[in-house]
Amino acid sequence: MTLRRTPLFAAHHAAGAKLADFGGWEMPIEYPTGVVAEHTAVRSAVGVFDVSHMGKLVLRGPGAAAALNAVLANDLDRIGPGQAQYSMVCNAAGGVVDDLIVYREGDDAVRIVPNAANAAAVRDLLRAALPSAVSLEDRHEGEGILAIQGPASRDVVVALGLLEPGDELAYMAFRETAFEGTGGVLCRTGYTGEHGYEVVIGTEVLPALWAAVVAAGAVPAGLGARDTLRTEMGYPLHGQDLSPTITPLEAGLSWAVGWDKPAFHGREALLAQRAAGRPRALRGLRVEGRGIPRAGMPVVGAEGAPAGETTSGTFSPTLRQGIALALVDPALAFDDAVAVDVRGRSVPARVVRLPFVDASPK
Repeated sequence: MTLRRTPLFAAHHAAGAKLADFGGWEMPIEYPTGVVAEHTAVRSAVGVFDVSHMGKLVLRGPGAAAALNAVLANDLDRIGPGQAQYSMVCNAAGGVVDDLIVYREGDDAVRIVPNAANAAAVRDLLRAALPSAVSLEDRHEGEGILAIQGPASRDVVVALGLLEPGDELAYMAFRETAFEGTGGVLCRTGYTGEHGYEVVIGTEVLPALWAAVVAAGAVPAGLGARDTLRTEMGYPLHGQDLSPTITPLEAGLSWAVGWDKPAFHGREALLAQRAAGRPRALRGLRVEGRGIPRAGMPVVGAEGAPAGETTSGTFSPTLRQGIALALVDPALAFDDAVAVDVRGRSVPARVVRLPFVDASPK
């Protein structure tokens, strides 16, 4: 399979980035600085990620927001123009086809950013579900996205003229911006748990914007650091913590379901699961012994009985120990002792509340 490349591939290659397949795209996993240094830069100062592999869909037409609201799990009527919302597309069984961010421009205009690997599936699903009066434009190749994340991220976006010095955006809000004459969208969103911004803009200026962001002090960061950062926050990754066979209820995302809406994909199955009780629950596990958990490792309870399986796992650069997300028996309580089978070795861990670290994007 030929991997797709973002407009910043040459910049990543020149910087010595380690590149790998991510959702069908050849993306930087880490730079010579290393994952821990990149992670630390985002937690303490500012880093920049190329996330142009993410999908970009634009809906236009009468009642576009209402039509989309009949498909997505969350309730778009909870937000107004200029606000963004985390949501999901579910299947008939209640599993998650994809999780995504929706940017509501108004009643008749909406932007959607789905995950890279699922962008085409979400596009095709929406085209089949939306009325003919609502157009759907796929801008996957024509626009790029930079995620500028960290406590000093506002200094960078102001220095580049993406945000006026006296202005600020509320968390999960967005507005129009421009760079070198090309219009774009500045969003107060991100996947790191830190104060940060995402810039959606035409690919023709993306290399120049990347260079300017780095020159302004942002550390280039790869998807390896993005994964450790999101895991510390307990943010789910589709394909691991969420999937077509894992429901929002099981993943602890019932807050992102519009239960009172009359219709959305997967509604009946999710209502039935809510009434019956979820068979498993996504929990945070903090390792107390030596060992780094990874996805797909068995979890056992205090008396050795099978309790579930890890869905994500990593070494936390902030905590300096192993952490994991796991789908486990919902009867497990916070602070319960468990063990993770790390390649045949029983490693003690404890069920903890998420997030693992104290970070706030607000």
